[in-house]
Amino acid sequence: MNHTNLFKNRQYTYFLGTRFFLTFGIQMQAILVAWKIYSLSHDALSLGLIGLTEAIPALGVALYAGHLADSQNKKSILKYCILLLLVSSLGMQLVSTNVFELDQSKQIQCLYLFVFISGIARGFYGPASFSLIPSLVAKEQLVKAGTMQSTAWQIAAIAGPAIGGILYSSIELNSCYQLVLLMEGVALVCLLYIKGNFAPIPIVEKESMFKRLQDGLHFVFKHKVILSAISLDLFSVLFGGATALLPIFANEILLVGSAGLGILKAAPSLGAAMTMIAMSFQSNIHNPGKTLLLVVAAFGLCMIGFGCSENFYLSVFILFLSGAFDSVSVVIRSAIIQTQTPAEMRGRVAAVNTMFIGSSNEIGAFESGIAAKLFGTVPAVVGGGMITLLVVGITHVKAKAIRTFQFN
Repeated sequence: MNHTNLFKNRQYTYFLGTRFFLTFGIQMQAILVAWKIYSLSHDALSLGLIGLTEAIPALGVALYAGHLADSQNKKSILKYCILLLLVSSLGMQLVSTNVFELDQSKQIQCLYLFVFISGIARGFYGPASFSLIPSLVAKEQLVKAGTMQSTAWQIAAIAGPAIGGILYSSIELNSCYQLVLLMEGVALVCLLYIKGNFAPIPIVEKESMFKRLQDGLHFVFKHKVILSAISLDLFSVLFGGATALLPIFANEILLVGSAGLGILKAAPSLGAAMTMIAMSFQSNIHNPGKTLLLVVAAFGLCMIGFGCSENFYLSVFILFLSGAFDSVSVVIRSAIIQTQTPAEMRGRVAAVNTMFIGSSNEIGAFESGIAAKLFGTVPAVVGGGMITLLVVGITHVKAKAIRTFQFN
């Protein structure tokens, strides 16, 4: 299997387009919202609350979303998710440009409301998107296809924040949001062009929704390799991430403004994209379990280095490396879940993965905001990196299943 074969698959190419343009819009919007809220509040905790506001609804609907992904038409679910994201983005545009002439407090509250709505959409989008891939490619192409869609995500996550930060500093905010809406609209068009049979696998009639959700949870918690991989990423992202605090670093420590913030935000994704492109040309991953432990430890060291840096260029380089190491972790974890999960359970297992990993970014942002509020921005980031190293050490000692894991 090679990349040419995948790119000849028109339906999968449309899926990549959906993934790319939607991510571009969402990541660009994240910069606009974070900078706007921080400019209104000048409070580190307000940045953390952005993540928590998005994570709560995503966590709340995750298991039910997994059930729907396994029992309903996945393409229809994705369509309604993107439409909800479009509504949310339009609301953020109107509030951020203060069309309704709200005071600062009301503006912040309304922005949080639309972030909450986008969290609901994201909670349903993740499991449906993850479980759609096996309907588009052959089984032997799953690992490569997963790597390529992650690469598309990372490239969009480079362009979105960088362009968002630059445009925010050079043109009016309204135009920035118009570009966000355009990207999300293109993503919807790409999705609508995907053709195929996305009907769910028939379920046992007497099996209740609660039982199906319970089966998904039991599968993950009984599968030691999947549980270890998910748990490792959960705690490293929860404590080791510094993304939520980047506006403070850009504004108060590195003194580079919104344009610099876009570059800082894009640096990890650039490292991740370049690494994923290189990995996509590899036939397999040697010693994936040990490699996973090593790259998560390296990610923790990067966070310590970033927290200590006061030089913009050094900080960008460290974030670049953090993204490179994190991308290896993402590819290995995704490959483990795709290859070790039965087809009829992919939606529910993806939902559990969303609860652990997807929302850990936002909950980690909240944790970073609280830690920065209590201990200061730099100690929060450095301490988080140290906790990540501790988690890797504990996992190495306690989780033999992941340490010795090999793909069949």
